Order: sequence, then C-alpha cells, then structure tokens
Amino acid sequence: MNQRSLVLRAQRGDHDAFATLARAAVGRLGPASRLILRDPELARDAVQEALIKAWRDLPGLRDPDRFEAWLYRLTVNACLGLAKKQRRRPVEVDVTPFDLPASGDLANAIVDRDQLDQALMQLTPDRRALVVMHVYLGVPLPEVASELGIPLGTAKSRLSRALEGLRISFALQAESPLPRVQESGDPA
Repeated sequence: MNQRSLVLRAQRGDHDAFATLARAAVGRLGPASRLILRDPELARDAVQEALIKAWRDLPGLRDPDRFEAWLYRLTVNACLGLAKKQRRRPVEVDVTPFDLPASGDLANAIVDRDQLDQALMQLTPDRRALVVMHVYLGVPLPEVASELGIPLGTAKSRLSRALEGLRISFALQAESPLPRVQESGDPA
C-alpha cells in the first residue's frame, strides 16, 4: 500500500495505517533527532512528541503527499523546543554508528562518528536542524526553509555558516587528531 493511501486512511482514524506510517518514519526521525539534540533520551522524547502531534493534527493535513515533510517539520520543531528547555543540561553523546561500515572497520567508524559529534556540538540546535534536514535527511533546501519557517536566503546563509563551522571544527580536530585504529586493534 502506498504512503498516500495510508495517510488518507490514518486521517479517517485508522490506527493501523498510522502505525505503519510511524514505523516507516521512526528509522529516519530517531537518528535525525539524536543529531540535533545530542541526547538519545531527548531525541526519543522529541520523536514521540512529534508522532503524538502528528496523530492529533493529521486530519488537518491538507496535502497527504506532504506527510513525510510535515512529519520532519514536527520532529525538528519538537527537537528545537526541547533544546530550548534543556539549554543548561549536560550533553551526552551517543557514539554508536547508525550504519555499520561496509569494510567492518568499526573502530575507525566510531572515531569518525565521534569527530562528527564534536563538530555538530559546536553548532546551535537550529543550525544542527538545518544541516540534519538538508544533509542527513536529504530534504531540498527550499523545502527545509519552508518547513523551518525561514526565507530561502536565510536558510542558504545559515547552512553555509553551519557547514563552514563544521569545516573549521574538523580542521581543528585534524591538528590534534584521535589515533586511527588498525585492523589488529593497535593504534596506527
């Protein structure tokens, strides 16, 4: 069954159709939320909050074909709302990779993931949201701007600054790199 028909059924109150949509979306919403919030517990809360809001507000969704983008927006807004509430809370980093590397080199993947986590922590939550939506989720920039409620030019400049911030962070990390791990487990 295609997504549009599931959305239409869910709009009429079909719990099973909504559950199917939610299961399909959680695989992308969870990791995206963790990238934005930097805290696995908060990320789960944000996804849950977004899904609850989606179920409650689904009958008002005008274009069923925009369900996924609408759900991304709800999730990003939930993340940003939780980030504002948790500004002073210490950051916890989950360095478990989302996808295992094809070569099976888990140790280096964890080092790379940690460096990405450190770079993302340097960005504000709204800039992390922009990077995650555009780069990680693959949402076109005009759509990201629309979903975040900002002009396209603002989205472009914020994305440019965020990516430059990531480049600088990676360059600083390169000056004092973490040791690479060889297959045998000895530092390179």
